[in-house]
Amino acid sequence: MSKLTLSVDDRVISRAKRYAKQRGISVSKMVEAYLAAVANPANVGDDTPVLRSIRGSLKKANIEDYRRLMP
Repeated sequence: MSKLTLSVDDRVISRAKRYAKQRGISVSKMVEAYLAAVANPANVGDDTPVLRSIRGSLKKANIEDYRRLMP
């Protein structure tokens, strides 16, 4: 495994470390996952962390509520 030196704002590093700790992963693993995703965009799709976190949240949604709000 290779090492990579990055210059990142101290506040960003602090927030990233808190985020990683809450999820039980390392900042290195987060950066590795991000770089892997952007280096191979074909793998990015329906299974991104954001989509996984919201998947199923609209199962009980009322389509009429949505239509009423849309112009």
